[in-house]
Amino acid sequence: MNTPILLLGFVISTLYGAAFHFWRGGSLKRLLLYISLSWMGFLVGHFVGGMLNYSLWSIGVLHAGMATAGSFLFLLIGYWLSLIDFQQRS
Repeated sequence: MNTPILLLGFVISTLYGAAFHFWRGGSLKRLLLYISLSWMGFLVGHFVGGMLNYSLWSIGVLHAGMATAGSFLFLLIGYWLSLIDFQQRS
């Protein structure tokens, strides 16, 4: 993969994380969580799309459709897991 495609994927996944934060709200810590989850999901989705040779919304060599699906999946699972409230037993 070349540098422009990496930069495009980085920008798109960052926008997904920021948009999710705008929708769900939260602190700066949540924003960093959502952006990092979006980056990881985008990367995993891209590689899964490459392994399956599935080309939904491809932009050059970037499997944008599968990467978007991976990003949203990671964001939803991360949000769901972040709602769990751990309480210590005394």
